[in-house]
Amino acid sequence: MDPLFIGLMSGTSLDGVDGVLADLSGHTPRVLGHAARPLPALLRAELMALNTPGGVNELHRAALAGNAMVRVYAEVVATLLADTGRSARDVAAIGAHGQTVRHQPGLHDGTGYTLQLNQPALLAEVTGIAVVADFRSRDIAAGGQGAPLVPAFHHALFAQPARTVAVLNLGGIANISVLAADGAVTGFDCGPANALMDHWCLQHTGQPFDRNGTWAAQGRVLPALLRMLLAEPFLDQPPPKSTGRDLFHPAWLASKLVAADAVAAAAADVQSTLAEFTAEAAARHVLRHAADATRLLVCGGGALNTHLMSRLAALLPGIAVASTNTAGLPPLQVEACAFAWLAQRTLTGQPGNLPAVTGARGPRVLGAIYPA
Repeated sequence: MDPLFIGLMSGTSLDGVDGVLADLSGHTPRVLGHAARPLPALLRAELMALNTPGGVNELHRAALAGNAMVRVYAEVVATLLADTGRSARDVAAIGAHGQTVRHQPGLHDGTGYTLQLNQPALLAEVTGIAVVADFRSRDIAAGGQGAPLVPAFHHALFAQPARTVAVLNLGGIANISVLAADGAVTGFDCGPANALMDHWCLQHTGQPFDRNGTWAAQGRVLPALLRMLLAEPFLDQPPPKSTGRDLFHPAWLASKLVAADAVAAAAADVQSTLAEFTAEAAARHVLRHAADATRLLVCGGGALNTHLMSRLAALLPGIAVASTNTAGLPPLQVEACAFAWLAQRTLTGQPGNLPAVTGARGPRVLGAIYPA
């Protein structure tokens, strides 16, 4: 089997698509190319709307949004091939996660569901490359959370013998992988990361995100609001657990502002408090579940937020906090590379989930394959 795989990731932050072309023939992945595309403004707005139940003609709109996602994915694939001088024939498969608009495992009927907008058959058709998609559903069918799926990849890439390492992904939602010194792996979602901060920044500055956390750094933390945010019951739930915009959405934030009497607060102060909320929620989980960790590796867009990284370091004084750059993989490439790795496991019939992480009844081969 050709060792080259493409991984595509468009996360909860809705900022865009990251893709990598990776050589998976060795013990650790080798990224040959990285490309990114922002989501068109109209598509981003539609995806945001589809995150909220009750819209008109949702099924029709969701299908068309899946088609539109594939057009962005195809652009990323074309760029990766052009930049690396490769052709479609050189790539075994594309791992395409899709865009999550609902994630409700275990709810409603005891099984629940997860929904990622994608049209993998269309992606296989337009790229001429086999596509692996729908990674989460099989784990949910086996009683799991369907998330997070990256801890197995984090273990393959970042684990160190006889040393506990924690990996924190700061996308739209924050998730942690704990790579224990004895080889055990756990992982779970621990709260919001960029989803609420990006929403507040766009609403009050017109910018899609707070570059470097500069705006948050100009504000002051509002203690009453921070207490209200940290009182969210999800934060104290034991793992396995996962979450998304189903919980941490603008209406949730608006209710907390009202409860904390912070509706009229300065917008920069709210942004500062949201950054502190993200940092403190993550730090609490690290201290609770990886107290012996000496290193916290951070990936995702939040790793580029210098204010957020400084707050994590301040809250975790006994742990070296650093970007995954220091471990050989830039933070914006980690999740895309994970889905290339998961696609390889699917094609070779190997499980992609970790039952200790997701709570599934056992290891499962994940995803559906759409041949070239």
